[in-house]
Amino acid sequence: MKNFRALSVALVSALTLTGCGVIPGTGSDTRTVRIWLMQDSVSDDFLKRFTTSYEKDNPSVELDVTFQEWTGIGKKVMAALESGKGPDIIEVGNTQVAQYAESDALLDLTLESVRDLGNEQWLPGLAEPGSINGSQYGIPWYAANRVVIYNKDLFADAGITAVPKTRAQWLDASEQLDDNGVQGIYLSGQDWYTLSGFIWDEGGDLAVERGGDWQATLDTPAALRGMAFYKELQAHGDGPKAADEQTPPQAEVFAQGNVAQIIAVPGAATVIEKANPDLKGKLGYFPVPGKTAERPGSVFTGGSDLIVPEKARQRGAAIEVVKALAGTRWQTDLARTMNYVPNKTSLAGVLKDEEGTAAMAAGAARGRATPNSPQWAEVEADNPIKTYMTAVLQGESAARAARQASERITDVLARG
Repeated sequence: MKNFRALSVALVSALTLTGCGVIPGTGSDTRTVRIWLMQDSVSDDFLKRFTTSYEKDNPSVELDVTFQEWTGIGKKVMAALESGKGPDIIEVGNTQVAQYAESDALLDLTLESVRDLGNEQWLPGLAEPGSINGSQYGIPWYAANRVVIYNKDLFADAGITAVPKTRAQWLDASEQLDDNGVQGIYLSGQDWYTLSGFIWDEGGDLAVERGGDWQATLDTPAALRGMAFYKELQAHGDGPKAADEQTPPQAEVFAQGNVAQIIAVPGAATVIEKANPDLKGKLGYFPVPGKTAERPGSVFTGGSDLIVPEKARQRGAAIEVVKALAGTRWQTDLARTMNYVPNKTSLAGVLKDEEGTAAMAAGAARGRATPNSPQWAEVEADNPIKTYMTAVLQGESAARAARQASERITDVLARG
């Protein structure tokens, strides 16, 4: 999920560790585990630390790691799965697992997830997309999700001394901030990931599976309540009703200094401060508020899972590498190095000293992912949810627009 990189880092384009001979004094052949990681997923330093440590602890294993571009990765992974000549471990976007699992070419890792990896503590936004029909094919690796980034000076100028913990408090604060040339919140009209969280908080969903068939549910009462809240919040700023958060880039709008809040991954702060150095040290973060103060709001969780092809040449060794990458030691290292959310709720404490990432981790406990249909990528390609949101924000009937969008989405999901 390239849109959810929490931190921009300089990476090597590829790291290949060769040498498949016999290890002196052991008489055993070296097994080479080939791994595909996605560009921008880890730093060179992290990869070197992990590789050096793992090969020292496992002298009969060598790791051959190459980085892949996100563009066109779907076809490349499918070809590798079908040929049996691809890598032994592949990093994939958490919402991509379903389309790969549909090929029956992934190794079922349910036993390992229960016995070795503590799956009961996994973030739901990573674990659920990796589980297909009760079998765990994707092992959660790392996550990122949206938080509220706010301008501390503008909050202080408005007399707001505490960040909101509930939706009601959030609306009140946003209304109070939306004055004297300041936008209370900049929220574009087509930020459907944020809308998804509001829908989930109301008990609704984007689509559900019934009897093997997927049906879109934007027109349910719960989903309509989520859209109604979005409309109310969006009105406390000047976000465009017919564009998403990249048109124009919302971090650049925030950097102008007259926007009190945006909803974005914490890494957006780097872009903001680069565009306006005067804001350095003036940004704060809090989880998207929920309906009550007891828990934050639901958020869309982006990130990556690790999969092992059924035809992997080094299946056993690959599983052990995955277990290491998904285990406590390297999850802690990865989270601190990359400002990611680790794969377990129990590890959220390792981020307590990083305000933005800690807020992200708090929200991740209530994270969700898009519907686990192999056809969901086709829905996003020509996204009816965006059209629906714009229609509602421009005054059309929410019920009618939601029904039309649901019909279009259901048609796409039925193509499988």
